[in-house]
Amino acid sequence: MTAMIRGIRVGFREAGNPDGEPLVLLHGFTGSAASWAEFADELSAFRLIMPDLTGHGETEAPEAPERYAMEEQVADLDALFTRLGLDRFSLLGYSMGGRIAIGYTAAHPEKVGRLILESTSPGLRTEKERRSRRESDGKLAAFIEREGIRAFTDHWENIPLFASQKRLPEAVRNRIRNDRLGNDPSGLAGSLRGIGTGGQPSYWKCLEQYGMPVTLITGTLDEKYVNIAEEMARGLPDVHHVTVADAGHTVHVENPACFATIVRKALKP
Repeated sequence: MTAMIRGIRVGFREAGNPDGEPLVLLHGFTGSAASWAEFADELSAFRLIMPDLTGHGETEAPEAPERYAMEEQVADLDALFTRLGLDRFSLLGYSMGGRIAIGYTAAHPEKVGRLILESTSPGLRTEKERRSRRESDGKLAAFIEREGIRAFTDHWENIPLFASQKRLPEAVRNRIRNDRLGNDPSGLAGSLRGIGTGGQPSYWKCLEQYGMPVTLITGTLDEKYVNIAEEMARGLPDVHHVTVADAGHTVHVENPACFATIVRKALKP
C-alpha cells in the first residue's frame, strides 16, 4: 500500500489482527517493510504496521538529502500514523530504524506505549565524531551513485558488521540480498547523507525522559552494540536488555524464533 504523506509517496504494509494492539516496525538501512514479513505469523495477535522508510522500498527517494533528515522522517511517520488512526502504539526499530524510533519517541513520547530497540544507538556524542561519520557516509553514498546498487550490495554484505550472516541458509541470504537489490540507489545515497549516524542529533541526554518500558535487544557477537545497549540501559528509567547468544547485528534474522519470543514478552500488558 502507498499514501501521499507530506508531498512524497510512502509505502507501508499492514498485517496481523486489525483489532489488535498496534505495533509499528521500522526496518534498517537497505531494508524495507518486507524485512519483517516472516514475523507476521509470529506476531499475528497484533496489528502490525510496517512502513518503508524514506528512500527505501516503495517510499519515494527525494533528491534533497535534507528531506531524509531525522525531523523530516519523524514528521512523515507521525503523519502516516495519524492517517492510520494510531494514537498510541508500541514501536520497534532495528539499526537505522531503531535510531529513527528513538528520534520519534523523543518528539512524541505520549504516543509510544512500549519501545523495542534492536542493535541501535542514540547517535554519536560529539561533533567531531559526527563530522567524521558524515565524511565516511558521504564517500559511501558517492560509491553507490558511481558503481550502482549491485556493486554496493556486494560491498555492504561483506562488511564486518554482517559477518555472522554468512552462516545463514542460502535461501535466507538470498532473500536479504534481493531486499537490498530492490532499493533505489539514489534513495540509499540520500539516506546515508540525510539520516546517517553522523547526520542525526544525539539523543543520549533524552533517554532519562523516556517513561515507557524499553527493551533493548542485541546479539553476543555484535560487541559494539552490546556495549552501546549497556550504556543506554544506564540512562533509561524502565529498561530490560536482552542479549541473544551466538547472534550478530541482525538478531531478527539470525534467530527469529528467539527474537519473536522476546518481542511478545516485551509487549505483554
